[in-house]
Amino acid sequence: MPTAEARIRTDRANRYLDQLCGHTARIGGHHHHGADTATALVPRRAEATGTDGVIEFDRGRCTLRATADELTLRAEADEAQHLALIQDALTDRLRLIGRRDQLTVTWTPAH
Repeated sequence: MPTAEARIRTDRANRYLDQLCGHTARIGGHHHHGADTATALVPRRAEATGTDGVIEFDRGRCTLRATADELTLRAEADEAQHLALIQDALTDRLRLIGRRDQLTVTWTPAH
């Protein structure tokens, strides 16, 4: 299963975790460059419990963890194309809600 991880340095990790999970409906509808137009990202549910969260999509999921100085995202999907959709959607949303803090999101393959 294709998996990627992003570690975002911020002292507001809990806030961003809550916002990402709370904005799940706004994360959907993403299309990846080069993807078939019928392939869209559809969020199913999200849950946040303090320092941990999960966002379930129709084709994968993202687990979130907040610490005092970092937000970690771990995305996995059934195919590389769907993983890229999840990564793009989460990156776009984080950049939007974290624009004041100028958050930087860099994904790396995870094992």
